[in-house]
Amino acid sequence: MGNINSQALQKKAKKYIPGMSQLLSKRPDMFSLGVWPGYYSKAEGVKVWDLDGNVYIDMSIGGIGANVLGFADPDVNAAVIEAVERGSSSSLNCPEEVALAEELCQMHPWAQMVRFARSGGESMAVAVRIARAHTGRDLAVICGYHGWHDWYLAANIGTENALGEHLIPGLSPIGVPRALIGTTLVFRYNDIGSLKKIVAKNVDRIAAIVMEPVRNVQPNPGFLQGVRQLADKAGAVFIIDEISSGFRVNCGGAHLLYGVKPDIAVFSKAMGNGFPIAAVIGRAAVMESAQKSFISSTMWTERIGPVAALATIKKFKAVKAHEHLMILGRSVQEGWKLAGKRHGVPIKISGIYPLSHFIFDDKEHAVMKAFFVQEMLAKGFLASNLFYSMFAHTKEHVAEYFTAVNEVFGHIRQLKDTGGLRAALKGEPSASGFKRIT
Repeated sequence: MGNINSQALQKKAKKYIPGMSQLLSKRPDMFSLGVWPGYYSKAEGVKVWDLDGNVYIDMSIGGIGANVLGFADPDVNAAVIEAVERGSSSSLNCPEEVALAEELCQMHPWAQMVRFARSGGESMAVAVRIARAHTGRDLAVICGYHGWHDWYLAANIGTENALGEHLIPGLSPIGVPRALIGTTLVFRYNDIGSLKKIVAKNVDRIAAIVMEPVRNVQPNPGFLQGVRQLADKAGAVFIIDEISSGFRVNCGGAHLLYGVKPDIAVFSKAMGNGFPIAAVIGRAAVMESAQKSFISSTMWTERIGPVAALATIKKFKAVKAHEHLMILGRSVQEGWKLAGKRHGVPIKISGIYPLSHFIFDDKEHAVMKAFFVQEMLAKGFLASNLFYSMFAHTKEHVAEYFTAVNEVFGHIRQLKDTGGLRAALKGEPSASGFKRIT
């Protein structure tokens, strides 16, 4: 890479990489284009080094929730390095995938079989393919964010943005065959009535009911059980997407806390602490249908993913990481609330504690967010309106973070009162949702 700095590399990336990044959530314009460093040279624990010699404490997205233990966790890294030295792939299968399958089924006693992939979006596509193969039907009914594949974005074909209330607005279905129109329908979280209407109209067409168990708010009493009952009524496969929620509020799937048993559950992100691994676990009667369909990929057989997952789960259990994630996440949400009240900066807070976020409750949210990012960087923090807790975070990190947050919130209030907030930006206002980057 030579001595190229962060901003110069972003300009080069715009030339060679459509959208600048492989992941929407890591695009610099989601924070503040022209200010956010964008690239790292090293990451360890909760520290991130950029290309310009700056070191930051990451109080933001924690590798988009993948690095649940912390960056470059020594125990996970040691297991992966050993696997690399022994050969990360060969003409035979790695035994660790069997060990990981057994571990996941023991953690989730309702499941008996597992298929592996290496990323969240593709694993959701696998799960829906299995459901369609099992039922012989086409229709998927969804609630939540489930990735970028055709089956999911089909919900936005010919609509006014049906997925707009499902985390990311503006997801264009351009490039998705229009023949898929009507193959994915949407219901709202905690609104069992919206699902009942869909089931009543399509009871013989539904292959799968797909949802996240929790994201921004807790499920109402009986909601998840009601979805389970409607899936049974329709003869549909009930799929729970644990890609974001898994291995955070507990060890395993969050659905275990709510007393609901799906037919399939999907994991990725935190399960490998940043190394590529995904799992589709399910009831044997459903999972056997994977053999009816062609679901196969060379890189699903490499060794690093299963080894990283086994090491991550082992440490997660040993240190009871979820308890620490919950405590720190709660303290951050409480701190945001106090800071907003103290400085007269209205915010709305939501999310489960390990995946916390807020919005500035103001028409200038995008400008306020970009200024917050800018000033927190100057104080040595990667920070946005998101906080994804990692086991490597400490109470001291949180205390230092809120010393900075309170200073910046106070500055925001002053600039809002004088009308000078926009002029104080060094970069661009934060983007929201998906749009073309130019």
